[in-house]
Amino acid sequence: MITEKAPGKLYIAGEYAVVENGFPAVLVALNQFVSCTIEASTNGVGQIISHQYQNNAVQWHRQGDQMVVDKRDNPFSYILSAIQVTEEYARTLNKQLAVYDLHIDSELDSASGKKYGLGSSAAVTVATVKALCRFYNLPVDNDKIFKLAAIAHFSVQGNGSLGDVAASVYGGWIAYHSFDRQWLAEQRKFLDLTTLLSLPWPNLKIESLSAPANLALVIGWTGKPASTSQLVDKISLFKAREQDKYHQFLNASRECIQRMVEGFHEGNLNTIKQEIRYNRSLLQQLGERSGVQIETPVLKQLCQIAEKFGGAAKTSGAGGGDCGIVAIDGHADLNAMIEEWTKQHIEHLPLSVHFINNIHRYTIKLK
Repeated sequence: MITEKAPGKLYIAGEYAVVENGFPAVLVALNQFVSCTIEASTNGVGQIISHQYQNNAVQWHRQGDQMVVDKRDNPFSYILSAIQVTEEYARTLNKQLAVYDLHIDSELDSASGKKYGLGSSAAVTVATVKALCRFYNLPVDNDKIFKLAAIAHFSVQGNGSLGDVAASVYGGWIAYHSFDRQWLAEQRKFLDLTTLLSLPWPNLKIESLSAPANLALVIGWTGKPASTSQLVDKISLFKAREQDKYHQFLNASRECIQRMVEGFHEGNLNTIKQEIRYNRSLLQQLGERSGVQIETPVLKQLCQIAEKFGGAAKTSGAGGGDCGIVAIDGHADLNAMIEEWTKQHIEHLPLSVHFINNIHRYTIKLK
């Protein structure tokens, strides 16, 4: 029996811009996980089992008279894609394929089925890839695991930056520059996976960051789940209509993230907070111009309460619901801030940063 796990994630800054080739974002991996356990089948029939996903709702729409299912919000699509891609790699290495039972266990959604927006599709993809690589004894490092999981995830979602996959693979705080997905789609047509995994991917850059010692990350959940893929689709329409304004947003976001990363390099919490606030304003403008509600009224409340206590807050990820993040000095009255959130029906998620390979960083614990 083999078990591997992958952490969830949250975006700190750089959302939407990071879907464009070479544009950066900052993300963090969290100490909630998706686990994948593989055991060889004894009767020649394999199973894929998940208690969390057994009642998963799948969205669909009409295209003419056809019913079109949106697989991007269905975690089983990512599991199956991860199996297909990893086994394709195993075949290139002349591995004998087996029949097995695969069990998925997720901490990223609550026991009652609440979806927190912590990147469950990326984490389940990474956990499945990692477990299968061990099961087949494949020669991989984190870079290869990222590339396998990115191929599997992108083949299902068809959009997005794959930054959530990077956070699940590398852990901790990362600065992520998205790669050229069109290049990847073209190379997949005629390169085998062994060759593709060994190549440098255009524009891809993943850098581990060290957070300032006094930085506390506090996470609030609005109670309203959001579909990242559908929100990204809507912003794509704005991009097509308003190219000049969209490119102004992209350039401003890139400069913001570059300054924020310097803040991490210098251990300067004030710089990081300043750029989080600026990134929030960029996303607010993008939402207003595109007609997409990125910052909901509850997320706005979350941010306003955090600012009262000296924190810098914003939406995390695509917005439209899900989580907001706060960067704040750990000596602030965090419990009082959380109490105000609770009064506004904002749920505090008591999560901390997860570092791969037991790399330890300063962690501020709430009472």
